[in-house]
Amino acid sequence: MKISECREEDLALLEQHMPTLGAPSRHALRFARHAEGTGTYLVAWYEGVPVGSCEVRWDGCAAPEIQAAHPGYPEVNGLGVWPGTLRSQGIGTALIRAAEERASGRGAAGIGLGVEKNNPRAEALYKRLGYRPATPYLDCWSYQDGVGVTHRVADACTFLVKELP
Repeated sequence: MKISECREEDLALLEQHMPTLGAPSRHALRFARHAEGTGTYLVAWYEGVPVGSCEVRWDGCAAPEIQAAHPGYPEVNGLGVWPGTLRSQGIGTALIRAAEERASGRGAAGIGLGVEKNNPRAEALYKRLGYRPATPYLDCWSYQDGVGVTHRVADACTFLVKELP
């Protein structure tokens, strides 16, 4: 397995192997932030196929309560491994470690990530990696489906943080 920063030419493969809802795709949105420097979009590859991804959002979590409580903490966002049969094989851990290395390299004192309250498996992984629960918040986001209908979502989450060396 290899972790690399996303390139524009990777987007079609990402969408083919890890499809997202709506238009533009989440891969395209994350790559756009990567290209403008406000994020770093990381992709895990296995035998030339993307099997996981995450984004480091350098401006942190968008929720105002997280911005207030953890200013200057970049956020690991959108961590995913696909297909699900590849979970629990170290891909998510490798992506998080790569995100932490980049944040540490930029001088960040800490890094954070959000976890939905109904996702104990992910929360257990983050705690094993040294993250501690810090602040509850609502993760509000939206997407547009294939027929142009916008769907708004609000997930109850906890922001977890980890101090970096």
